[in-house]
Amino acid sequence: MVDTAGLMTDETGALRCFWQGGLDDYRRYHDEEWGHPVVDDHRLFEKICLEGFQSGLSWLTILRKRENFRAAFAGFDFHKVALFGEEDIARCLADAGIVRHRGKIVSTINNAGRAVALAAEFGSLARYFWSFEPGPKERPARMDHATLIANPTSPTSIRLSKDLKKRGWTFVGPTTVYAFMQAMGLVNDHIEGCLCRERVEGLRTAFIRPR
Repeated sequence: MVDTAGLMTDETGALRCFWQGGLDDYRRYHDEEWGHPVVDDHRLFEKICLEGFQSGLSWLTILRKRENFRAAFAGFDFHKVALFGEEDIARCLADAGIVRHRGKIVSTINNAGRAVALAAEFGSLARYFWSFEPGPKERPARMDHATLIANPTSPTSIRLSKDLKKRGWTFVGPTTVYAFMQAMGLVNDHIEGCLCRERVEGLRTAFIRPR
């Protein structure tokens, strides 16, 4: 049952953000991953690529195919993916376990090359992405259902999207980038009252930002 605040009550009475729908795999993702700060470069590359694959689809579809994506794209080791060629594109297009969209597959390979360059310039992808963490003045005073669904982008996601595009990345529009920011913990968009909000905020407080 979802209340007006956008919180769903489970069988124990615990409250969670509405979007996880009470589905076991979606709930685990919500509880154990979404919004947790990420510093590992391969995981960051995975997250931004999968958000690109999600465009036009449901995140649940992507989540349930994630292990297949990892197998298809060398665990999202961008140094390896950057070396993919036409045989790899054909292999991915024949793989029913992933989203067989040529443009998104080619984009992932392209973005891997751009990620190699970005990591070389900044020392790591983590250092680059965390440099875009928004300050308190940019964040809403309260995260509720209305705020969450009304703001699929942010000033930061627009800036980050523009910078990535300038560097040659593709499938990184402001909405995709904001979903990436939510997923990798650059922001905490768990709704007020969600059992994860304070815990995630604690993780973000303790997290040492890459410098």
